[in-house]
Amino acid sequence: MSESTTVHRELEAERDYVAKLYSRLDELRAEKKEQLTRTRAAGAQGTLQNVSERDSFAALYEDRLAQLNAVEDRLVFGRLDLDDNVNRAGEEPGAPRYIGRIGMTDDELTRLMVDWRAPEAAAFYQATALHRQGVRRRRHLMLRGRTVLGIDDEVLDTELFGEADDHQGEGALMAALTQKRTGRMGDIVGTIQAEQDRIIRAPLAGVLVVQGGPGTGKTAVALHRAAFLLYEHRERLKSAGVLLVGPSTSFMRYIERVLPSLGETGVVMSSVGELYPGLRAIPEHNRETARVKGKQLMAKVVAKAVSNRQRLLAEDRRVVVEGTRLTLTRGQVRHARERARSAHKPHNEARDIFVKTLVRELAEQLQQKLEESAGNGNAVDRSYLVQEVRESRDVRIALNLCWMPLTPQSLLEELFAKPHLLAAAAPQLREAELKALYRAPGSPWTEADVPLLDEAAELLGEFHAVGNKEAGAEAQLKRDLENAEATLRNVNEMLFNAGIDGLVEAEDLAAMNQETEVRQTAAERAVADRNWAYGHVVVDEAQELSPMQWRLLMRRCPLKSFTVVGDIAQTSSASGATSWEQAMRPFVAERFTLEELTVNYRTPMQIAEAATRVAHAAGLTISTPKAVREGEWPPIVDRLPQGTLLEKLREILPGEVEIADGGLLAVIVPESRLRTVRAAVVELFGRRVGTGSGGLSQDIVVLGARESKGLEFDVVVVLEPQELIDEVEGSVGDLYVAMTRTTQRLRILAEGTIPAGIDS
Repeated sequence: MSESTTVHRELEAERDYVAKLYSRLDELRAEKKEQLTRTRAAGAQGTLQNVSERDSFAALYEDRLAQLNAVEDRLVFGRLDLDDNVNRAGEEPGAPRYIGRIGMTDDELTRLMVDWRAPEAAAFYQATALHRQGVRRRRHLMLRGRTVLGIDDEVLDTELFGEADDHQGEGALMAALTQKRTGRMGDIVGTIQAEQDRIIRAPLAGVLVVQGGPGTGKTAVALHRAAFLLYEHRERLKSAGVLLVGPSTSFMRYIERVLPSLGETGVVMSSVGELYPGLRAIPEHNRETARVKGKQLMAKVVAKAVSNRQRLLAEDRRVVVEGTRLTLTRGQVRHARERARSAHKPHNEARDIFVKTLVRELAEQLQQKLEESAGNGNAVDRSYLVQEVRESRDVRIALNLCWMPLTPQSLLEELFAKPHLLAAAAPQLREAELKALYRAPGSPWTEADVPLLDEAAELLGEFHAVGNKEAGAEAQLKRDLENAEATLRNVNEMLFNAGIDGLVEAEDLAAMNQETEVRQTAAERAVADRNWAYGHVVVDEAQELSPMQWRLLMRRCPLKSFTVVGDIAQTSSASGATSWEQAMRPFVAERFTLEELTVNYRTPMQIAEAATRVAHAAGLTISTPKAVREGEWPPIVDRLPQGTLLEKLREILPGEVEIADGGLLAVIVPESRLRTVRAAVVELFGRRVGTGSGGLSQDIVVLGARESKGLEFDVVVVLEPQELIDEVEGSVGDLYVAMTRTTQRLRILAEGTIPAGIDS
């Protein structure tokens, strides 16, 4: 039998099996839809427990249906041909083991496909010719839609070499690397490499730091690790949840479809600007402001600012309660403040102690005066005096002047707008640093403000308005209970007279009339709750985080279970890290494990080498992952006469778009040139040009280097590389990032200086 005939026969067999898997997927979807429809149709009937159980089943069916819908694309991608002695229960002896996005069995519980995260699937990523792990042949299935287009075999058992088969080695990997980019990150579940798989399957506990140069797949590793941990530690993480943090909204949009495609829909995903509930902060463009706000000593500044709002009186103060003059003394205020502080509660909670102490002392003073005026021996009940003191306008003003309830926003708004308050709270800062912190009232909050707001929230506690709302809800429930009891007295008497025992209690009836919260998943509840403690946190582009941002994240995960990925050479933030030791030591000391990804899968060799030369010329010591492919083009550098940059861009862009051939092209420019360059490119290509965080839906994108972090494009055009360095105070991090975003071709245009190393 010829080789082509064998390949055709194998391909047809795989198509038949994949069709069987998709048929089973459709059956499971139909089953869950029918169960969900039947459950919803039941309505809110029966006891509260019945209703709760119905909602739980509905949620279970909804989640499962969402998972089944999300794995439609490339449902199965691999197959292992195994030694007979390593087959597991649920598989026929000698049967191949198929690897896919989820596990799947037939009606008789015979296993049809293994979840890629299961221990039985590990050999698909880890087996080598030297250490076969019982694998004779590893097959990659290449699908488009539900159709198998091709197969790619890696033979690990030498006994099979004599057979006629389509042995292509790394064909599946290279196909994935060279395919056109779409503006959305794709998963690598079918082509995970051994060093990536080892990191993905690393133990949950502790802090795992993954250093990876451009193109090493560190973001993909982080996402697949999140999916793996949720599979492997489902019971521990399903209620606490996993938080995934990225550098920007553009980045979060870029990766948002990956986890659902891996069978996980419950991960909380947030950019650094969205880590404070209800706030979407903008980037901080002033580097000195970002640097100062990122310092860990700002925690002490915020704490001092809170302490300074717990004031003493400059002198004794007269207050009037129901026409009687009382004296609030400095000593009374000092005593109340000491008592409140000794409770070690947040500011707004400790204020209750402060207020109660002074109200009680003023009420005693008022009672004494009233008794003196009424004459001795008058035993009138004066318990109402405490309420009169509390409601006195003079008393409320005096107490608020000493200890005002605060929100994090009001505290920082006043602190940064009033230089004398800031100077009092931050004596350790220099004059220039104090000026950098000035913020006009009403200005948008920035990413550098987010950890400060979170710090303030931790120190202040809940604002009293929340307590009033809860008190109102309790009062309403009490009224509902009273109404329910009155109603049931009449109803139960009627039932008794009819010979029927009453079955409903007042609490049940009142609860049925209460407004119930909309069902939320753990992830949805976590997003809205600043105090939520996650089971694990994954941080991408972690080298950009400031000490204060790390402090916030450590608060979100008290167990300190983290996966941290990034590249120190790409640091461009004014308060970012220069080493992983510097970033981690303040929070976990030496208790972190450092792993390194060593292979560059994205960037062609010539371009990766040019980026490395730029970094070395700037004095950076960086990891230099080995590129797996050479690519068609070396970096192309255009040195231009002054005043011709936009003209040259208009000239070369049509040709670069043609080379991209339906893929993505990015024009990466200094922040100061974004507006003019975008206008020029839009004039040339109209609606094909994307801008901002939603720009990746178009095939031509104009953006800054910072916004390009973590993204991939087929063709990249970089404008004025020296300006990219200058705008971040001489750091080559942004230029290094910009040069390594491409999967195919890099072109650089410059009127100004060409940094050393680019075209050496």
